Amino acid sequence: MPNDIVLIAGNSNVGLATEICESLWQPLGLAQVRRFSDGEILVEIGENVRGRDTFVIQSTCAPVNDNLMELLLIIDALKRASARRITAVIPYYGYARQDRKASPRVPISAKLIADLLTVAGTTRVLAMDLHAGQIQGFFDIPVDHLFAAPVLLHYIKEGFLRDGGGSLILVSPDAGGVERTRYLAKRLGAPLAIVDKRREAPNVAKAMNIIGDVKGMRAVIVDDMIDTAGTLTQAADFIMSMGAASVAACATHAVFSGKALELINGSALSEVVVTNTIPLRASDGDVSKIKVLSVASLLGEAIRRIHQEDSISSLFL
Repeated sequence: MPNDIVLIAGNSNVGLATEICESLWQPLGLAQVRRFSDGEILVEIGENVRGRDTFVIQSTCAPVNDNLMELLLIIDALKRASARRITAVIPYYGYARQDRKASPRVPISAKLIADLLTVAGTTRVLAMDLHAGQIQGFFDIPVDHLFAAPVLLHYIKEGFLRDGGGSLILVSPDAGGVERTRYLAKRLGAPLAIVDKRREAPNVAKAMNIIGDVKGMRAVIVDDMIDTAGTLTQAADFIMSMGAASVAACATHAVFSGKALELINGSALSEVVVTNTIPLRASDGDVSKIKVLSVASLLGEAIRRIHQEDSISSLFL
């Protein structure tokens, strides 16, 4: 690749950023992100970016506000250093669940974050599996929205289907995820089931019914993210109570807040497959049921195509 590309990373997911650079045969750009004693963040770019095509790799995962602020300050530093183009590569877009006014006098936080990124100097956004597709419309700049489906499909074919796929069924944990699950089911030639749930409070949901027959089947629950894992583990236990032979799960973003891993380990789930859009931390706990897949090559290919002004529509699926 030409030497007018610069890849910069914040502190949120250095491992993924390093893998992306390796897939592109590019070094990770020099940047220091430090903190003053009062917690203020200081960013210093360590190389010349004038007139160059820059990509900032940063997931806005926990600690969400710190990582978001890092991203905004890096973008501002690049803008003031006269970078030709600044693409925010956001594998996990925080605040995405606040995409509408669900009740009176609440913000549309996903829109505010889009405005902040644009004002800071972002000229393009590359994101993966946004919680709500309409978030693309919150930006007045180009947004490339990738999906982890190719990575998950490959694992399901090589892993869950290794003994033959006749008994596989894909399950959407709610009505909102049906389109995502239907796509994977169609590609795998597998049937589809839907868990009907009633949400009683934020991060609290109760499974009530299942649409489809899971009896004797190997069920795989498909979702875009796993946060507290309450919905996921409740759905898994409910599916097993309906006679499924086994139940596993696939999701793109491993948020894993609160007692998520404790719930997963105590549930009927045999395996939970996630990607590295959010890094697992050593302090997270027992991750023996967790299988992490890398999306570095997918993001790297998208970055290469954006830099070379090539079409990336074939990566959208």
